[in-house]
Amino acid sequence: MLVLYFARSAELAGLRSETVSVPRQITSLQLWEEIVKIHPRLAVIRDQVVFAVQQEYVLLGDQLLVLHPGDEVAIIPPISGG
Repeated sequence: MLVLYFARSAELAGLRSETVSVPRQITSLQLWEEIVKIHPRLAVIRDQVVFAVQQEYVLLGDQLLVLHPGDEVAIIPPISGG
């Protein structure tokens, strides 16, 4: 699975993308926890982050994801603007 990091998540992870191996069936919260194991600094944005799995938004929680090889997961923190 390809993980894409945007804005603050890219700063905290220190990169913009990487390939990560996770179970094929995983909840969105478990997926977040797996990513935080790799990049512990991301934990500070946990309550603000949203995933996009294959370009569809997913909130952190018990939602079961079925991931396929080549799927993209984007980590999208809040973006300030005005």
